Amino acid sequence: MNKKKLLILFFILPCMALAQKPDRGLWKSVVSDYSPDSSIFASAYLTHRKTLALDIYVDGKHFLNIDSIGLVTDAGNYHSFRKVSKKRASAILEAQTPLLWGERKGAIQTCNLQSRSLSLKRGSLCFNLYVANNGVAYSFSTYRLPMERICRETTRYNMPCDGSSWSIPANFESYEFLYREQPISRIQDANTPFTFRLDNGLWGSIHEGEIDNFPEMTLVRDGDLSFRTWLSPSADKEHDFAIPIANSTWHHSPIRTITIGRKATDLTNSTFVPSLFRSRVHDSIPLDHIRPLKYIGIWWGMHLGINDWTPGPRHGATTENAIRYIDFAAANNIDAVLLEGWNKGWETWGKGQHFSYTEAAEDMDIDSVCRYARSKGVEIIIHHETGGNWKEYESQLDSIFSWCIAHDIHAIKTGYAGGFPDQELHHSIVGVNHYNTVMRKAAEYGIMIDVHEPIKPSGWNLSYPNLMTGEGVRGQEWNAWSEGNTPSHICTLPFTRGLAGPTDYTPGIFDINYERIKGDTNVRKWNMKDARECRVHTTLCHQMALWVVLYSPWQMAADLIENYEGHPCFRFFRDFDPDCDWSEMIDGYPGQYAVVVRKAKQQYFVGAITNEKERDIEIPLEFLEPGRSYRCTIYQDGEDAHSETNPTSFQIKEKEITRETTLKVRLAPGGGCAIHIR
Repeated sequence: MNKKKLLILFFILPCMALAQKPDRGLWKSVVSDYSPDSSIFASAYLTHRKTLALDIYVDGKHFLNIDSIGLVTDAGNYHSFRKVSKKRASAILEAQTPLLWGERKGAIQTCNLQSRSLSLKRGSLCFNLYVANNGVAYSFSTYRLPMERICRETTRYNMPCDGSSWSIPANFESYEFLYREQPISRIQDANTPFTFRLDNGLWGSIHEGEIDNFPEMTLVRDGDLSFRTWLSPSADKEHDFAIPIANSTWHHSPIRTITIGRKATDLTNSTFVPSLFRSRVHDSIPLDHIRPLKYIGIWWGMHLGINDWTPGPRHGATTENAIRYIDFAAANNIDAVLLEGWNKGWETWGKGQHFSYTEAAEDMDIDSVCRYARSKGVEIIIHHETGGNWKEYESQLDSIFSWCIAHDIHAIKTGYAGGFPDQELHHSIVGVNHYNTVMRKAAEYGIMIDVHEPIKPSGWNLSYPNLMTGEGVRGQEWNAWSEGNTPSHICTLPFTRGLAGPTDYTPGIFDINYERIKGDTNVRKWNMKDARECRVHTTLCHQMALWVVLYSPWQMAADLIENYEGHPCFRFFRDFDPDCDWSEMIDGYPGQYAVVVRKAKQQYFVGAITNEKERDIEIPLEFLEPGRSYRCTIYQDGEDAHSETNPTSFQIKEKEITRETTLKVRLAPGGGCAIHIR
């Protein structure tokens, strides 16, 4: 450590810490460290109340204070510490994102780790502090704590000033809400990732990683600019926040993460969260079938009301329809077909939800469909809707996955659209442990998973690369039977939900106004509205751009295949490669616009979207290799395009470019642009 750092550490920072909050008084250092580039300093210490606090400074500015870090259990409070161990451990983490897939394959970032043990009245806690060039994180490892239940967490996040924030409300059953932009001082509660911009110009996003045997965390107001952690409760009636601990002598808390930036794109381009998690892929996990893919599926018709999940004259997942979709996939360079509603049990919906995961409906010959798909080189994604009956599903996992392997099925979309048994909550420790059980068991069989109605992504895909993607967002289906999603909501997703992990938004609707079903008196009403009264609130080119902007290694063209046949814009999806090697958000701002580029082998794909405002954007191509010329195809909004009045107007342009080129593109209100460079 150089003299400048020593001066700051021993003379200036203690004074800054004392000046920030009056209750700190005499304090005792626990651990502190700089980021590798010295721009971020984090200091954990005990206050005069013997509670643990953490201060974070960025470029000399006070960025965040976290105090009262600890737990309350049925055996006592574990946020008042007696002493700090003399021994402390240090490490440098050079983490690498998984090579199988990811937004930035092989991206390496150094992260400094400091650990120290804190003594309690009974037992001890090991506090771990992580500091990187673009973030700070912390976690607990617990030792010999005589407890059976954690009742609540006491940690509180304190902002140094007001600012703007982007979040959804705290909810323990769903993440499917429209994102809202509000002053930090107006937020009552929020789920994570909680993204904010302080009035001092710094950006941040609070989240958590590797949630295991622990409920998810949300934030609830505890003062003008303070938020206390609020854990998803168990159904245990004797404890409001009862959380049964499987092993009372050893437990790891989730890693609480704070991603930091000087501008909004610093958050989306950060590799901080992946840098915290080392890949723990076991040698016994089969990896041969784990891969990114493009897919279509028997899905959108049910949401529109054209088809049913249950057998009958309007059944969607029939043998005949499956063959049609397989043929379309094979002819259009598409890897897989999703079969939703293929199995028995949909008729039990609302009557306990008892599905069979190995028996097909009477009009679906699953054996012949699987054989036909193999002959065409197309993967089958089988759908396992549980209706929330996780106990029944979990009890059959070995037999279910064995059946899948016997049918050469290596891809499953799970669903939990219903209440859990015994009044347990989706995001409670019960839900967390079930989702993780399915993920780990599927890994043993080499089966890929796409989870709908999930717990929020928290880094597990780095250890289990078979966990490919997940919903956890108010996605496309809401456009089929509600007032729909706004362009502002979609433009917020890369800066919020997208920071947590891959997002299965199911983009790519071409029939924006549902022209195909207008006048169809047989389209049934369900849920909130008649499907004929709903629509997608973006332009067609915006929908195309989402294949690039919203990252998922499984990317779906979600519309009916009839709406793609012969459409010149569908060439972009045929050319698109979801197996990207490198990604960057070139420009963007939450709720307003986003411009993203992804490289896949020797091709580049660019996507740009805007909110309800018309926007002229410039796309510098400095990411291209020097000394080479490229051909690009630009799919952009037509001159008269508008998301509400003329959403399907488009134009296609061909252009020769080099890395010195700057593309200038007009985005219509609610519009977008998709570019293929080769």
